[in-house]
Amino acid sequence: MNITVFGGAQPKEGSAAYEEARELGSLLAQRGHAVLTGGYMGTMEAVSRGASEAGGHVIGVTCIDIEEWRGTSPNQWVKEERRKKSLIERLQALIEGCDAALALPGGGGTLAEISLMWNLMIVESFPRRPLILIGSGWRSTFDQFFHEFENYMPTHQRELLYFAEDVNKAVEKLESWKV
Repeated sequence: MNITVFGGAQPKEGSAAYEEARELGSLLAQRGHAVLTGGYMGTMEAVSRGASEAGGHVIGVTCIDIEEWRGTSPNQWVKEERRKKSLIERLQALIEGCDAALALPGGGGTLAEISLMWNLMIVESFPRRPLILIGSGWRSTFDQFFHEFENYMPTHQRELLYFAEDVNKAVEKLESWKV
């Protein structure tokens, strides 16, 4: 399968978050999956590195807008670059190009990626597929969101999100999914 991994750009090599993302990339590649990431630094680099070191195929979905804003280029572990002009085109490619998506901790960009994919599945303009959010931060964030806005989200919409406490549990959930 093609697995998109969302996550923050802040983790640095050697940090716990970086190593967790690197392990995720490795676990996915060991199971024969290709990984798609935003292609740059932080979580994107770590997942790409882990997948590449495990012999997997790494797809970086990059965009001119990010490169101009950050002054960056794709990380060295990207084997196939899918370059887009805008951030919106990049998000669309990451979502439409995957059979499943996993989200590591991140900030506003990661939340936007999760929200867009989730909403596309809610309105059925995108086929249902696994969207697995990794870590206690996502669980507590969405528990609070569901509690505060429960009248706006029927149970069947909430059930489109899956939660995993760590990367190993996320991969177990992914492997049990029937695509």
